[in-house]
Amino acid sequence: METKSMSITNSTITYIDEGEGKPIVLLHGFCGSSAYWSEVIPGLSEKYRVIAPDLPGHGRSATTLKNYTIADIAEIINAFLDKLNLNKVTMFGHSLGGYITLAFAEKYSDSLNGFSLVHSTAFPDSEEAKKGRSTNIEKVKAEGIKPLIDGLVPKLFSPDHLKQQYVETAKQIGYRTPVEGAIHTLSAMRDRPDRNSVLESTSLPVLLIAGEQDQIIPAEKTFSVSKVNIKQSVIKDSGHMSMYEQPGELSAAIKDFMANI
Repeated sequence: METKSMSITNSTITYIDEGEGKPIVLLHGFCGSSAYWSEVIPGLSEKYRVIAPDLPGHGRSATTLKNYTIADIAEIINAFLDKLNLNKVTMFGHSLGGYITLAFAEKYSDSLNGFSLVHSTAFPDSEEAKKGRSTNIEKVKAEGIKPLIDGLVPKLFSPDHLKQQYVETAKQIGYRTPVEGAIHTLSAMRDRPDRNSVLESTSLPVLLIAGEQDQIIPAEKTFSVSKVNIKQSVIKDSGHMSMYEQPGELSAAIKDFMANI
């Protein structure tokens, strides 16, 4: 898939833009890139326009901002979509991408037809998780990105899938994360607020997707709010990375949701 590049205030965003139709925006997780979606974009782009950016400080996207917040990243994504002349999109956020999606929905709900959290949560970090983020910041400063990725990536997958090639693929994507991007994003994730109020107050269609074997964010953390406009979906035989572990099931869930948008 061809990548494109766009300069906006404070940032340069590299992205994939495939297909035609209702626009879907796919936001990847921490130390990922738009390449995380390589198994699902071809099928989705047969019916929809699919835009998948490298998030700031990830892949080949860069930003001059320092000590940015999740809300700051949402502002960058809004400027990116504005420059693409997209007035209304449906946004799907994986993990970190879900935190950004919630911040986007909080501030720019008029720009959304609906949104989805994919293996993500509206809850903030626990105190233990915050300490882990701070430890990882110091680890990256001292040792670089590779040890962080080597420790992180195996936890993202179901134990049954650890010998699959896509585990190594995710590592190789992670190794390309700039050190500064990892450090600033770890800080942003650590300090993000509780955004369950966004789910509680929105009237937009929402899809919450959880992995049956997710070791990072269990289903109960994803399914934090139950309302008539919020649909819940569990991906069987998947950990935190259904876009690799069960791309067909994830694509089917996205298509089913989009059919009613």
